[in-house]
Amino acid sequence: MRAIPAIDMAATGRNIVSLRKSAGLTVRDLQAIFGFATPQAIYKWQRGTAMPTLDNLVALAVIFGVSMDDIIAVDANAGAQRSA
Repeated sequence: MRAIPAIDMAATGRNIVSLRKSAGLTVRDLQAIFGFATPQAIYKWQRGTAMPTLDNLVALAVIFGVSMDDIIAVDANAGAQRSA
């Protein structure tokens, strides 16, 4: 059996914070770009308690000028075991 990689949500959140700051954007700036009524979703992404949807990940990659691989942190050792 081989381990399936898993997304490291905390590290992904740290990546979002770092990329946001490098882009010179505030949480409120992202809130406005996405048209969110409140910034709570962005704070959850940054804390690693929630992941952006696939559409929002694509948008973040465009906003930050990076690939989605630069946003998503993968832990190859933390995944679930796969059985046939």
